[in-house]
Amino acid sequence: MISTSTQTISKFDAWILASRPRTLAAAIVPVIVGSSIAVRDGLFQPLAAFIALLCSILIQVGTNYVNDLFDFLHGTDKEDRTGPQRAVASGIISVTEMKIGIYISFGMSFVLGMYLVSIGGWFILFLGVISILAGVAYTAGPFPLAYNGLGDIAVFIFFGFVGTVGTYYVQTLTITSMAFWSSVPVGALITNILVVNNYRDREEDRSNGKNTLAVIFGEKFTRLQYLTFMIVSYAILFVVYFTYKKSLWIFLPLLSLPISIKLIRMIYSLRGKELNKTLELTAKLSAIYGLLFAAGILL
Repeated sequence: MISTSTQTISKFDAWILASRPRTLAAAIVPVIVGSSIAVRDGLFQPLAAFIALLCSILIQVGTNYVNDLFDFLHGTDKEDRTGPQRAVASGIISVTEMKIGIYISFGMSFVLGMYLVSIGGWFILFLGVISILAGVAYTAGPFPLAYNGLGDIAVFIFFGFVGTVGTYYVQTLTITSMAFWSSVPVGALITNILVVNNYRDREEDRSNGKNTLAVIFGEKFTRLQYLTFMIVSYAILFVVYFTYKKSLWIFLPLLSLPISIKLIRMIYSLRGKELNKTLELTAKLSAIYGLLFAAGILL
């Protein structure tokens, strides 16, 4: 057992904490949506979809481990941080142990991903390798994306297009405009999780030299960015309805609209640690929307 300033937890629990389980919906939703389109097109491949899901989760966990480690090494994460407790900064997991965890997570995703490469060829190998490299480069390397205002773009691309369209491709060996447009709300709502996180931490990040978009452009821009992604996510439903699937079932995600309205009110009124609840609810919204969207596509 390891004692911290706030609690005593086991080593196993420490690894679970560092994996940030509340963020894993971001790895699951793109696979569900991409697979739902494959089912609709009569091309669903369950084993490929399952392996894609495992690879997506492992890459997300590895990215979270990298983030935990390098935010500590950069001096960004401290024990008195506004957000949730971090494993390395709190001394629960050592630097060496976290490095091993990173190698295992990304290594397992690469090995499993070779099955997908056997199906989809070099294109899938390229997507897999670049996804792992982006997970590392998010907070590590000579030009960490999250420290130079590129984190939001990376999240939108990899959780939106790569996650959704890549999942569809390994099952169908093709890319359709339906898969592309469906990736937009997935990426937008998952990016909003990061937007809330950066909005909450902007003062800490500024003092630590972490130049997120919230630091560079300020709170008004960040709130507008959050609002814009919300609007785009629901507007895409009309694009899909009128262009690809003229069924009212595609509007099922509108059932989550009250949550979105509540979240917009929260980000315009809350500050600091109060935004932890907003962050949690934003993550839940991305999952709820994604499940409803997938159901609408299937129905």
